[in-house]
Amino acid sequence: MSLWRLWRAWLVHSLSQLLLLLLSLSPKQTEAHPQCLDYKPPFQPQEPLVFCKEYAKFGCCDLDRDSQISQQFYQIMDYFDHSGYMACGKYIRSIMCQECSPYAAHLYDAEDANTPMRQLPGLCRGYCYDFWHQCRYSLSLLTNDNITSIIEEDREKFCDHLELKDPEYCYPNVLSSDELNANLGNVQADTKGCVQLCLQEIANGLRNPVAMIHADDGTHRFFVAEQLGYVWVYLPNGSRVDRPFLNLTKAVLTSPWAGDERGFLCIALHPRFSMVKKAYVYYSVSVKKQERIRISEFTLSDSDMNMLDHSSERTLLEVVEPASNHNGGQLLFGLDGYLYIFIGDGGRAGDPFGQFGNSQNKSTLLGKVLRIDVDNNDNSVPYTIPSDNPFVGDKDARPEVYAYGVRNMWRCSIDRGDPITSKGRGRMFCGDVGQNKFEEVDLIEKGGNYGWRAKEGFSCYDNKLCLNSSLDDILPIFAYPHKLGKSVTGGYIYRGCEMPNLNGLYIFGDFMSGRLMSLKENTDTGKWDYTEICMGKDKTCRFPKLINSYYKYIISFGEDEAGELYFLATGVASAASRRGVVYKIVDPSRRAPPGKCSNKPAPVQIKGKLIHFYPKEEFVINKKPTTTAAPKIKATTKPSLTTTQAKARPTRKLPTVKPPVNPTQAPKPNPLTPKPRKAIPKPQIPTPKPTFRPVTTNPAILRRQQTLAVTVRPPLGQTTTMRLGYLTTLRGKLFQTPAPSHTTRPPTTPRRATTPNMVHPSTKMPHIPSNIHPDWAPSVTTPRPVYWTPAFKPTSKTHQPNYTLPKSEQKPQETTEGKSDHPEDNARKRGRGKGRKRGKGGRRRSGQVRLVSVDNRSDRGRVEIFIKGEWGTVCDDLFNLKAAAVVCRQLGFPTVIRVAKRAELGPGSNDVSIFLDDVECEGTERTLLHCKRSKLGKHNCSHEEDVGVVCGYEESAVE
Repeated sequence: MSLWRLWRAWLVHSLSQLLLLLLSLSPKQTEAHPQCLDYKPPFQPQEPLVFCKEYAKFGCCDLDRDSQISQQFYQIMDYFDHSGYMACGKYIRSIMCQECSPYAAHLYDAEDANTPMRQLPGLCRGYCYDFWHQCRYSLSLLTNDNITSIIEEDREKFCDHLELKDPEYCYPNVLSSDELNANLGNVQADTKGCVQLCLQEIANGLRNPVAMIHADDGTHRFFVAEQLGYVWVYLPNGSRVDRPFLNLTKAVLTSPWAGDERGFLCIALHPRFSMVKKAYVYYSVSVKKQERIRISEFTLSDSDMNMLDHSSERTLLEVVEPASNHNGGQLLFGLDGYLYIFIGDGGRAGDPFGQFGNSQNKSTLLGKVLRIDVDNNDNSVPYTIPSDNPFVGDKDARPEVYAYGVRNMWRCSIDRGDPITSKGRGRMFCGDVGQNKFEEVDLIEKGGNYGWRAKEGFSCYDNKLCLNSSLDDILPIFAYPHKLGKSVTGGYIYRGCEMPNLNGLYIFGDFMSGRLMSLKENTDTGKWDYTEICMGKDKTCRFPKLINSYYKYIISFGEDEAGELYFLATGVASAASRRGVVYKIVDPSRRAPPGKCSNKPAPVQIKGKLIHFYPKEEFVINKKPTTTAAPKIKATTKPSLTTTQAKARPTRKLPTVKPPVNPTQAPKPNPLTPKPRKAIPKPQIPTPKPTFRPVTTNPAILRRQQTLAVTVRPPLGQTTTMRLGYLTTLRGKLFQTPAPSHTTRPPTTPRRATTPNMVHPSTKMPHIPSNIHPDWAPSVTTPRPVYWTPAFKPTSKTHQPNYTLPKSEQKPQETTEGKSDHPEDNARKRGRGKGRKRGKGGRRRSGQVRLVSVDNRSDRGRVEIFIKGEWGTVCDDLFNLKAAAVVCRQLGFPTVIRVAKRAELGPGSNDVSIFLDDVECEGTERTLLHCKRSKLGKHNCSHEEDVGVVCGYEESAVE
């Protein structure tokens, strides 16, 4: 028995060792997360960097920021002699340039906007030891942390303070990691090649959103149509106008049945909408119990730019539908200015109408692409036929027909063309829903026959028609079997500005499977390469406002005026369910350089009210890892979902859509399994060989030379208080234009400080502290250089704001309508014993401001202003440094570091009013109420645009 137990123990041990070996040999997948200090993806600078050249191709700095870092570097190095420059310059430069690293957010612990950021990038232990040995007293030049004087003499404490515990991401290991830097800046893909993208929730609460369009009029509005017959107007900030652009619910034929294909199906605006002011709609109607497709024209209201004149409807075309399905449903204008209409084959299965079906019969409009001219028709027929339509002279064909042989095309688009070369401009892409086996994507050509019902995809459907030599059909550019999806939803070629990696990628989806897909044209072969799209993992999508899950039923795609791409989906495929959401597609791997894609929307006159948008899905960046089971919640009816599950939570949950596995591919690994990090052995510290032995001086003499602190502007506007006498040249207003950057200059002569009271060097060597490592004690200790002074401690002379952050007042939002717009009027309206709020600061006055932050910091936060007895927020539109100066001065701060827009420092809660918008100040006003602004309480924004301010100090030197 004992031998049996020994043999069994040996077997178990051997199997465990074999398993560990196999795991160690398995391929590892690094969850890299390139991110900048502004919580956005890195980019390629528009102009090459001069100072931090290693990040010239991809990183987090543009040329302006590179110049600022260069200027700061040379100002620091002015206080080193030649030997100090040669010894410490490389360390200081490398540390300062990590702000430009594509992994800057990780190096600075800034991946979470709600947690404090490091003042210096995290260093690897071995590199930190070298830095400490060579240049430890220079740390006080790089940070305003008063702890530096305490840790300078203790190597372990010094490096405990600077070390980043992650051995893969710390500097400089992050530069040498092949896994982290492989394909850096390219679209991220998993081990099976599935492209990982993220999403941003743009609109929700919609009932089967079927179309999204824009007016191309400079307003950057977008319009979303619901299957019921409503069309809604959305502003660029996500707010929705409360009155519909169009309401055809009484005329539209549809039902609450899941999968009903009838209803309001599409809308198109005239390509010169700002001048012509006409819209065209495609919807199902019932006329004398006969189902029809109706194409109508509407004119914009004379009194409201966000509403059509409902009495102006003019019917252009009606087509009788033999069945309730295959209704088609696409309208769009080509670059030629003509209106294209895409109509289904009439319904039922297999196009059973006539000898060859409707689609192959050019004498009927069913199963066709039509092209008509709707210009100059006010006093004549509803439309005319373009003279170059392919079948104008064919007596057996309808002159409207532009292409035929289509089954049920659902969602088509026009390619804008490459933004630089314009290649591909004007191409028309369509998704054509299949019958039993295949879905296809087609490029529409003039006079083309797309094969139905002879063919379905690349295969024959009707063998007799398929073998007919006269078919001469155009094959699809791509077709996929029903194992991947059963109802294609056509998409768009991405031609936007914000995500350069996606340029030229045709993105589309499938309604039934929820699969997102893409095609990329191979310019050498002319074929289109297929790539599946997956939602990025939590770490990949860990950016503000991004999510990585969506509802399954992909109904439509759309693009905004700038060319950014969206898709519309729902959790319940019913026109009566408010589960529809609009998602923006986001590439987390690379963004456009700052300033390249900025758009200033033209003003929109609003009549009625704005309904502000509040996302319902939890942002990836806010997801908290849990180690215990999620609490049980009351069961509710869920839509049909795909396989990958999101974390359970008590509010609505969108599942991460993971389409079924491609039959030609092996199953994918579980994306929730974390990758074990490769341990890096602790570096061996060689016997130090100091190269920097600067001249020294008596610290007491240096202390007598101390001047007041100087505020400089380090990375991302952090306030850095330099010690006495370091950077006297940086005094002045923070929002002045920085001086031109230095070019690379070798230190040919010893560099000396330009401080007027510069201390002359002393030849006396300093005392060697007893806590220095014994091996280094005889001669290795770095003497204190000329620039060293004790850490600056705030004194009573330092101006601190007399401000205590008040607790949030939980009171219902009050309307500001009818109230005075002037602060002085408040005092007159208050009765005795009312409206007085007392505290440490006494009675609050209208126009008083406060900064609200999650970490209760008094120098930064969301701007809130006290008006009419309550606190409210300020929109970021037109708010600049001059307006911020008014806020900071009220709070006792002499300078402004920066303005934080788009609720970067936190949005206000729903019970907080929005008081001010379009604030423009000269910088000398007493309060924001004295600045030029919109009327009190009148705004065109949401709390997602609450402005924030970071304040700081600046004092003149004592004479």
